[in-house]
Amino acid sequence: MPSAGIVPRRAVQLAALLAMMLAFTAQLVGALLPVIPLFIAASVVNLGLDLVLQHKQPGLLAVLGRIRFDVTVRQLLRDMLILVGLLHIDGINPLEEQAPLTITLLLFYGTHFVCQAVAVLVRRTRSLPFVTRNIDAGELRLCDAPPRILSRQTGRRLLRFSVPTTIGMMVTAITTDAYWGGIGLTVSLALSAGGTLYLSTWLLPKKRVVAEQQALEWLDNWLAGYRPTVGMYFSGGASSAYQANMWLSTLASLDGNPIIVLRERFMVQKIEATDIPIVCIPKVANLMRLEHSTLKVLLHPANSGKTSQILRIPSIKHAFINHGESDKLSSCNPYAKAYDEVWVAGPAARDRYQLADIGVEDKDVVEVGRPQLSPIRAYEGAPAGRPTTVLYAPTWEGWDGNPGNTSVILAGENIVRELLADENVRLLYKPHPMTGSVDPRAGAANARIQAMITEANGRRSGTRPGPEAAAELARRAEELDTLTTSAFRKSADELERMRLQGTPDEGRAAAVADAVTAWEEAYWNSFPEWEHQIITTARPGIFSCFNQADVLVSDVSSVVSDYLTSEKPYAVANTSGMTEDDFRANFPTVRAATILTPDAAGVAGLLDAVRDREKDTLVAARAELKEHLLGPSDPPSSVRFNLAAMDLCTKADERRIRMENRLSGIPGQRSQEGVDGPETAEHEATGTSDATAGV
Repeated sequence: MPSAGIVPRRAVQLAALLAMMLAFTAQLVGALLPVIPLFIAASVVNLGLDLVLQHKQPGLLAVLGRIRFDVTVRQLLRDMLILVGLLHIDGINPLEEQAPLTITLLLFYGTHFVCQAVAVLVRRTRSLPFVTRNIDAGELRLCDAPPRILSRQTGRRLLRFSVPTTIGMMVTAITTDAYWGGIGLTVSLALSAGGTLYLSTWLLPKKRVVAEQQALEWLDNWLAGYRPTVGMYFSGGASSAYQANMWLSTLASLDGNPIIVLRERFMVQKIEATDIPIVCIPKVANLMRLEHSTLKVLLHPANSGKTSQILRIPSIKHAFINHGESDKLSSCNPYAKAYDEVWVAGPAARDRYQLADIGVEDKDVVEVGRPQLSPIRAYEGAPAGRPTTVLYAPTWEGWDGNPGNTSVILAGENIVRELLADENVRLLYKPHPMTGSVDPRAGAANARIQAMITEANGRRSGTRPGPEAAAELARRAEELDTLTTSAFRKSADELERMRLQGTPDEGRAAAVADAVTAWEEAYWNSFPEWEHQIITTARPGIFSCFNQADVLVSDVSSVVSDYLTSEKPYAVANTSGMTEDDFRANFPTVRAATILTPDAAGVAGLLDAVRDREKDTLVAARAELKEHLLGPSDPPSSVRFNLAAMDLCTKADERRIRMENRLSGIPGQRSQEGVDGPETAEHEATGTSDATAGV
């Protein structure tokens, strides 16, 4: 069953297509009969509709392009119909008046295609084999990008430059004087020719970046000067950037010179505010140049298809740090065997890898805690004099169709109904952003839950914060936007952004963190404490929601493990079909939880335990489970994480020394002394060598 938003969107797209077809038909009829008012109206509406769709429905126009009815064909057809219409209008001499118009129109299209060719050349020259951020790349001769309408927006350029032509031709149709059509065509031709000449200036030496080989040599030199030690490697889709962003502060606090290595160009702008140098290297052959750098360790927050490519570099040690720890055995991916070490929070994850029996040896599992959890505040006891805040944060349905993955489908509405029935409960509902992406039932249940919460709010009333609270939130939002929204021109391309983001402002990352904290405080203060909240945006983050909540209701997911650092009461929905005893035995994170059945039995008891400390019989169990899941509090997780990184760096150094000693007596073998700089021989185009061919 399609979601509610899909049907209206498809209806709008279908209506737009129908309107365009009707406009073409009306233009043809008006041109042939001729019916001048119909001809003029249809011509103007046809062009106007295409202009609007270029901005509002680019996806629809992409579909038309796939059936070879792209913008150039559509505009050429419109102009041909205009010429046909002028042929049928009495008073316009085809030979003396229309022939010059036709020739000028052909010249206009000629300059359009020349501009298109120049745009392709410009885009090719404005491409480097890598993208950087937080690195001064001035030596690469970076300059501002040409206007988008000339270099990248082919359709919009043609349509906008055709407006004077259409207007002039319509005036000619009314007055039967070809002079006006000639003026319109001349203006369009001048715009197209002038735009082409202006765009061509980006092909001149002063606006061209250095050649690929020079750029790669610059990268080698920068790596030799910066001397990175520990880095984070990340590859993924646009929606997966959070998996890397959660590790930024941890990476920045490590000893040595950290670096972030990316593979997708778009991901450079998806990484949140950080002072850490970022290098995106899309091609494998260029990626292999990292072997000649001082980089010793790469941390991997996620597996991806491109991870195997970086693992071919033997001089770098690799550790899998994951982006969250779930109790599900499916989270123990066999791919983890490819890493030198697997870093986990505590003993529970170590046990999980052994239970999963996927070939990860226990000696390669290192407990480092979860350093990102420091913003989560500790439990301060039962709420007094205010509503009990319940955070319901279910996970998504996953890829395997397991009914126990998410509670949304089988139990979500029952849980929310029970919570809303208690007048002294404030509910915060924060579903996983991918809810409904695989199973439409989850999306439908999520929509119904949100409707239930909205309806419940309509039945509540009470004192609301004054206008100063909303003003404070707006001020904090503006402050945060100023810090986090890069001030790029609309025409800015990859190279222009590289130039503008060359050197980070000192302390910018810390300023952003402070601004986020201030915004979150203003956000919560802008709502009355009795009002339920539906939170589907990235901010406020899940940790901020933890700090607002007195109790969590969730599923078997990493949310539970992270929440346990607060030692607050929590509940887990059991929609797996297991008995409660089996459920607790199979999932360690639920051992200190209240278990909720699909019919939400247990919600009342959960609320009683939250409100009365004497009824909370799981206090000691939560403290014990916290250490089992997250490791000891002393030394702090940040210290253990840093020690693990330094220890792995030492192992990389030891391996390098062993290889140098082993290869020193073998004639013709490639020396590994190149790890100290870019002076060693480069890899072949395939990125392989004697030392890496067997990896």
